[in-house]
Amino acid sequence: MRIWVNGELRPAEDARVSVLDHGLTVGDGVFETLRVSQGRPFALTRHLDRLTRSARGLGLPAPDLDEVRRACAAVVEANPVELGRLRVTYTGGISPLGSDRGDEGPGLVVALGEVARRPDTTAVVTVPWTRNERGALTGLKTTSYAENVVALARAHEQGASEALFANTADRLCEGTGSNVFVVLDGQLLTPPVASGCLAGITRALAVEWTGAEETDLPFDVLDRAEEIFLTSTLRDVQAVHRVDGRELPGAPGPVTAKAMRVFDERAAGDIDP
Repeated sequence: MRIWVNGELRPAEDARVSVLDHGLTVGDGVFETLRVSQGRPFALTRHLDRLTRSARGLGLPAPDLDEVRRACAAVVEANPVELGRLRVTYTGGISPLGSDRGDEGPGLVVALGEVARRPDTTAVVTVPWTRNERGALTGLKTTSYAENVVALARAHEQGASEALFANTADRLCEGTGSNVFVVLDGQLLTPPVASGCLAGITRALAVEWTGAEETDLPFDVLDRAEEIFLTSTLRDVQAVHRVDGRELPGAPGPVTAKAMRVFDERAAGDIDP
């Protein structure tokens, strides 16, 4: 594996950042994860636009997107995989210990790892912790990810691949690394960005391509939804067959199956929608 680190490709064993990098010491960084299929990153422009929005929201200088594109292209070329996860990490760079930023400029790391295709259905659990829809980092894809690590570990302990959060108002929000859609009375719905969820790239495409409605939803909608599915970069559209102890027989249901088919067809027809 060869990894882009601050301006150049390096072998994995030599790909190092400083122990004083603010992304490491205080989580002062943002990132994007892209799906790479047969050497082609999907929705690169949308991901780089969100990387810029996240960086600005964190108070970091806007990334040089030409450099990020060069880095992505170099990493993809150097690491041929059939299906991969391309990770772009942009940090506050070398800084003093503590919350103050240094003046040496930001850091950029791009890496690619091979992944297997996800199954068509999965199990999820709900967790007792909440998303703060009014927090300083709400809507930003930052490297401050520890609460997701904790929640995902809880999911794995219960035989699930994802954990779902409510927000502080007990409204349905999102998963640790996914957005959630539900079907009620045959209508496809998903929480609005105002709920505190990340404005997922796959979420936005699914809304655009399926006509799903963004609407405020109580957290207990998961107890009565006819169908549920997740969206994310590596899941695309993935049906849910169990929420906690509740089984959803026949998953993927008809609305989810149509969404899966539409997404696959549209994504195959446009690598950078």
